[in-house]
This record gives sequence, structure tokens and C-alpha cells, in this order.
Amino acid sequence: MAKYCEVCGKGKVSGNNVTFSDRKIKRTWSPNVRRVRAIVDGTKKRIYVCTRCLRSGKVERAL
Repeated sequence: MAKYCEVCGKGKVSGNNVTFSDRKIKRTWSPNVRRVRAIVDGTKKRIYVCTRCLRSGKVERAL
């Protein structure tokens, strides 16, 4: 599955899990991405879009 949003460009972010004993373990956070049918340049197309873009109306859904 895609790891970035094709509308806003939101992608993976890396950082540390920090334990109670203050050990650091590398990890990544992935955006909540869905594959939707959207209208892009007047045509229906399947694209990967984060749920924030879907909710805010940045994507015109093709039903």
C-alpha cells in the first residue's frame, strides 16, 4: 500500500519510541491513507488519499 497522500504529500515520519527507562527505539508513523476513486483533471482515477484530505473536502469523490 502507498505510504503517502497524493493530494497533500503527507508521508512517513520517523522518530523514537521512548521506554520508561528512557531507552530509544527507532520507529515510523504512517499516515492514514485510503485508496479512493476521485476526479482528477476531469477523469475518474484511483488515487491514495489521507483521511484528513477526504474529511476536509480537498478531494472530489467519483461515485
